[in-house]
Amino acid sequence: MKLNKIIITGGWLLLVSCYGSGILALESDSDQPITIDSNTATYDDVSATSTYTGNVVSVQGSIVVHSDKLVVYFVDGDAEKMVFTGNRAKFKQTPSEGAKDITGEALTGEFYPKKNLLVLIEEATVWQGNATYASKLIEYDSKRSVVKAGDKSSDAKRVHVLLKPKQKEDANKK
Repeated sequence: MKLNKIIITGGWLLLVSCYGSGILALESDSDQPITIDSNTATYDDVSATSTYTGNVVSVQGSIVVHSDKLVVYFVDGDAEKMVFTGNRAKFKQTPSEGAKDITGEALTGEFYPKKNLLVLIEEATVWQGNATYASKLIEYDSKRSVVKAGDKSSDAKRVHVLLKPKQKEDANKK
């Protein structure tokens, strides 16, 4: 019973502070409960971690994260860090009412709930509207909806950005 309560609490804490980029995120997202569905869930009291494996789906408000594995690290009962991994861990968030969703994927995603910071590592890509950002490292501030790509420590870690022109309205539709 205690283990189930800890796992449920850990899962809720995990998503209570999840993801974002580009425009202000839906204000209600951080106030929404977090749900985590997975094939397995384990809580380790000694290491203060909760591990979810197998088709993991985490949802908080408009934020949805799909991964193969999710590990939540707790400090004093609060989710300090969440690590999503998988073939490609994927996230989606509606940044504001009526705005296009922001989506992203990477081999590893680290979320720091207290900082509202999502870090996408290795083969990271983020899409919003007509823009695509790709790099080995992308940081996403979910509260301010700001995307930062690249690593200033090396020119070898370049950023690739694709800005597509808006589609012209079909003249026949007028």
